[in-house]
Amino acid sequence: MTRAKSISSDACPPKQIYEQVAERIRAGIRNGQFAAEERLPSEHELSTRFRVGRLAVREAVGALQNQGLVVTRRNAGTYVSADAKQSLATVSAADVVDEDPDFSPASTLELRRILEPAIAMRAAQRAQPDALAEHYLAQMDSITDIASPEQCARWNESDRLFHHRLAAMTGDPLLLKVADVVAKSMDQPLWRRLKDEGIYEAKRIQLYASEHRMIYEAIVCGDADAAVMYVEQHIKRVGRDLVPR
Repeated sequence: MTRAKSISSDACPPKQIYEQVAERIRAGIRNGQFAAEERLPSEHELSTRFRVGRLAVREAVGALQNQGLVVTRRNAGTYVSADAKQSLATVSAADVVDEDPDFSPASTLELRRILEPAIAMRAAQRAQPDALAEHYLAQMDSITDIASPEQCARWNESDRLFHHRLAAMTGDPLLLKVADVVAKSMDQPLWRRLKDEGIYEAKRIQLYASEHRMIYEAIVCGDADAAVMYVEQHIKRVGRDLVPR
């Protein structure tokens, strides 16, 4: 009987959609299709051209921004960096792609839509207050100038750790382990870039802080139905803000 071949443990994982889109844009920069300092086509045009969703295009552009190949100007579009072609000429197409690329923010959001309502329900069944969660809420309430790099970093950290803390409030170590992965994905450069670009107004930050407090209060009061509803509404809002329609 023939023994089946084992799959190599170092086999390359399939590329995420945004990685494929980013590589096609990089190829366009290399061959001059997208010239230095010229505006890239709109998200809608790139979405149609590459036959992918807008979120994949936005993720790809964010990844290219993080690599310094393009620059996005608010309300003005995305432009190829002046030295993008020269930067790409110094490395091969394979080398320019991260060995360990960031998770797609779309995948992170989808996992959060599945996981966080269950976390809220389990935590509400215990209905116990948590000093660390309250600390993160207070930090979010203290944000007065989201344009300040220091306060923006504090906001992102408090937001990420608050959601992670809700998992700890379930008392379930397995849920907490899964939440560790989500928290790490929310600390990756691509997630942070899309979030900072989509959630940058003081009023929006205040709304998010209020939603977090409603989630927490429902959990502490033992109102599982309300906690689940508030979480679901919050995750939907995050999705809309990351990719405005």
